[in-house]
Amino acid sequence: MPPPRIAARTLPSPNQDARPADQPIDMLILHYTGMRSAQEAIDRLRDPDPPTGIPVSSHYVVEEDGTVRQLVPEARRAWHAGVSYWRGHRTLNGRSIGIEIVNPGHEFGYRPFPVIQLAAVCELCLDIAERHPIPKRNVVAHSDVAPDRKQDPGELFPWQELAANGVGLWPSGAGDTAEPADIDALLRTIGYDVPAHADATVRRTALIAFQRHWRQERVDGVVDAGTLAQVAAVAAECARG
Repeated sequence: MPPPRIAARTLPSPNQDARPADQPIDMLILHYTGMRSAQEAIDRLRDPDPPTGIPVSSHYVVEEDGTVRQLVPEARRAWHAGVSYWRGHRTLNGRSIGIEIVNPGHEFGYRPFPVIQLAAVCELCLDIAERHPIPKRNVVAHSDVAPDRKQDPGELFPWQELAANGVGLWPSGAGDTAEPADIDALLRTIGYDVPAHADATVRRTALIAFQRHWRQERVDGVVDAGTLAQVAAVAAECARG
């Protein structure tokens, strides 16, 4: 396994434990911190007894000036995804690496991510991918794996730009022609927890998460022609591996 190239500043969090035995690290989940400041977020990620009663952590935090801090070793399990699902797997902390990207989020003044911060995120993701077998379809948002609870890193996060630099998946063209009735199966192919004949609320929740990632100009959960075409295109990319 190659050594890290990123000079991350170590700031250990007690909120960690052992990963399940013999489980691969095959997912990378990106978050925003959603707090007023970087320090407030880091303090929360290192607090073993928070007021909520639910300790949390992540492997890395990337600040707005590009500073990278490592809170949990990659070999250990950080507590960042919570109740989650992707591509047939649940409780994803055991198989994922979590990166918190400093941004106040929708609650405290969501804003674009600085270029220097995004460059650091991109480099960190590429560095991690050199050490772990993470397919591009498994580089996802917190909102993808927990769409009923989360919306981070949100519709301002430039997934397409990262994919152009080798991080994550973006369709290279149109998918096969699809009908609205195909939408549940296509969302399942991508990775979302959408059962056959899903009710309207489950489908809309997954579609909003999809749009936050892959069709950011329209985040409303509506199956218009553009969203259907993009779902089909992303599903085609995912089916290829």
